[in-house]
Amino acid sequence: MNTLKSLFIAGICLLMLFPLQAHAEDKGGVDVNEIVFGHIEDAYEWHITDIGNVSIRIPLPVIVKSETGWHVFSSERLRNGAQYEGLYIAKEGAHAKKIVERNAAGEEVRPFDISITKNVLALLINSTILVCIMLGCARWYKKHDVSKGAPRGGVGMIEATVLMIHEDVIKSCIGEDYGRYAPYLLTAFFFVLTNNLMGLIPFFPGGANVTGNIAVTLVLSVCTFVLINLYGTKAYWKDIFWPDVPTWLKVPVPLMPLIEVFGVFSKPFALMIRLFANIMAGHAAILSIVAIIFITAKLGPVINGSMTCISLIFGIFMSMLEILVAFIQAYVFTLLSAVFIGLSRVKEKE
Repeated sequence: MNTLKSLFIAGICLLMLFPLQAHAEDKGGVDVNEIVFGHIEDAYEWHITDIGNVSIRIPLPVIVKSETGWHVFSSERLRNGAQYEGLYIAKEGAHAKKIVERNAAGEEVRPFDISITKNVLALLINSTILVCIMLGCARWYKKHDVSKGAPRGGVGMIEATVLMIHEDVIKSCIGEDYGRYAPYLLTAFFFVLTNNLMGLIPFFPGGANVTGNIAVTLVLSVCTFVLINLYGTKAYWKDIFWPDVPTWLKVPVPLMPLIEVFGVFSKPFALMIRLFANIMAGHAAILSIVAIIFITAKLGPVINGSMTCISLIFGIFMSMLEILVAFIQAYVFTLLSAVFIGLSRVKEKE
């Protein structure tokens, strides 16, 4: 069984080599920055691979509102620096790799952009997969009597995970009124976990850097921020604006209240940065290790062969490590969210 797992992971690592190899043959070398940041950044198309001089890409719909009105078309029309209806993708500057247009003064400005980009499509696909998995579990429970036997396989694994998060994280961290927060925290855990795991699959529909995109982690942290402060108790707000410290630390200069208010915003900020940085770094590390094979291609067969073996071994190790990191980051995000919510539910001391 362990041999099959190792072969599977090795196969995934080899699949990661195909786009890089095509790029190396086309350019005569590998631009590591382009490979790494091209994968990490969002895009208006989904690049699958290159076969010879043929680039296989999935064009995505562009939906923007410019000075001339709404525009809806395929991103294929903007390939290779082309312009369409006065719109084009900027190559450099503040709006690099974003759709822009020229205003009356000739300046590049961004229109209102709600296009279906690579990360948006990945979010839709991953969310659909997650919903299908949960509905499949619900269907199993609807058809089976749990008193006659516990579920096995995938349903059993989902049940064990739900119980672990519900009992060991949510219930223990929040306290008696944990029930109102359980749906959000469980959803956040499985949402982050699904996107983390899908991001490790190097071929369509996986491979998108969803949770490594700071916009996604920002929305998740804002949701936690709202729950913390919307349902915070009177004792929680009292500890922020009038903490139990010597009076001279509160008036005339509100030193401690300022520190506490800063802490209100630093908690969700830490959630956002932690998840974003860890996932992005993992993607960048794996791609950089694999790119070593083609960087050393011109150094001779001995060096290139040795570095290929080393790169493959480290690639397999990093892939296995990232599977663990995918679960850990989902767990840590849920745990910290539950801890912060639990701190906002403190009661007035008698």
